[in-house]
Amino acid sequence: MDRLLLENDFLRLAVAPQGAAILSLESLEHQQPILHPGEQAMFPMLPLANRVAENRFPLHDDIVELPKSPVDERFFLHGDGWMRRWQVASGDSHQLVLTLRSRHDCGFDYQARLSYRLERRRFFAELELTHVGAQPMVYGLGMHPFFHLTPETRVQFGATGFWPEGELHLPQAWQGVLTPQTDFTELKVPENQWLNVGYSGWSGKALIDSGTMQVQLSSGSPYLMVFRMADEPFICLEPQSHPVNAHNMPGQPGLVLLGEGETTRLAMDITVS
Repeated sequence: MDRLLLENDFLRLAVAPQGAAILSLESLEHQQPILHPGEQAMFPMLPLANRVAENRFPLHDDIVELPKSPVDERFFLHGDGWMRRWQVASGDSHQLVLTLRSRHDCGFDYQARLSYRLERRRFFAELELTHVGAQPMVYGLGMHPFFHLTPETRVQFGATGFWPEGELHLPQAWQGVLTPQTDFTELKVPENQWLNVGYSGWSGKALIDSGTMQVQLSSGSPYLMVFRMADEPFICLEPQSHPVNAHNMPGQPGLVLLGEGETTRLAMDITVS
């Protein structure tokens, strides 16, 4: 696997053009991983995030049938950006720019640009998607980081409510009252059990505190997906432009209809102290 390295006095980042995947992000000061290292310590989600019920959705007076996925028999899971090989547009020791051109018969027809950047103790990721097709199409974006988790790690973020996980990992009806497991309003150790829910009204900030290192995630996205597996050394805090299955929700919240040449963006950053 190709491996591209970015490094400054505080952070070291390894990236693979395949899937535009981050392989590792570590703090040199703390000698600790920030993201859990692996084939995909973080990857972009485009042209949609997560799953769409029945792999189809209404658009005006038509039904859009989404493509098949090579990794999921039911869903166009997380789109295709994380499965494709990206081209290196530019890069140096502190910044890398990757690009992807993708087209599907369902109407997705886009050019994507993804930049990863290190600035002192901060890591920045900026994803930009431009629709190039003649007919308008609906798009959504997301980032899927796997934060390193120890038994002592505590997590905190604010949200107005959540969508409990239902059958086939699709959301159930939105709930305005958080449960003990899903409430991260106060800093706490995540329960060591399965958790796979989306949050609304996210404050745009999340804290991951290992005791010796504090990591703050920031994004302008109002939706956050949280994924936790029992006995695994990671927790995923995923900024998304839209909730899971927004394509089939009233008003299609967070999704954008792009005409030819129009662009949507999603950015996030990680600060270490």
